[in-house]
This record gives sequence, C-alpha cells and structure tokens, in this order.
Amino acid sequence: MGIRAEHGERILARLPRAGCVFADEERWWWIVPAGSDVGLTWPPGVHYAVGDPSWTRPRPADRPPGPRLVHGPDGDSPYTAPIPLYFLVCRLTGVPPRWSVAP
Repeated sequence: MGIRAEHGERILARLPRAGCVFADEERWWWIVPAGSDVGLTWPPGVHYAVGDPSWTRPRPADRPPGPRLVHGPDGDSPYTAPIPLYFLVCRLTGVPPRWSVAP
C-alpha cells in the first residue's frame, strides 16, 4: 500500500507496530498481507499494489533504483496490520472509512 511521502513519517510514528516500509521521493510503501484490499475502499491517492512490487525485480542500469527500506519490521513479520494502517490513512487524508462485508 503506497501513500504520498508527506504522510509517511506521521503514519509510521502512529502505528502500534509496523512491518517493512519502503520509500522513494514520491511515496511510502507498507507491506501488508495479501487480500488487505478485500472489503475496504482505500482513499483516493492511495495505491494498493497486488503481487510482487516492481522495485524487487532487476532493473535496467539506466533506470533509477526503486524505493529503499526506511523501516524494518517491529517483530517477526514483514507485514503491517492493514486495519490500523487503513484507519490512520483515512484520518490523515480526511476520508471517512468505508468497508463492506461482501468481498
């Protein structure tokens, strides 16, 4: 899940526990468990990427490097719990949380 860099440090500071967090000049990226988009409507401007992030694959020499690791996991899991992350993102972007029980 990626969000504009301006919110990155504030979100990280408010999470009770975070997994791996990557950042580049434009976005901060949290690694969340697969399916963290099911039933949730992430706010506009948030990018939920499915599958292997592009920066983990080899890149041509003429392309800039991808995001760098800015925070290692607080525990044994590389994942950030998606529900606390979701509520923080909604609050910081000023968007009310929306979810459904049907996937």
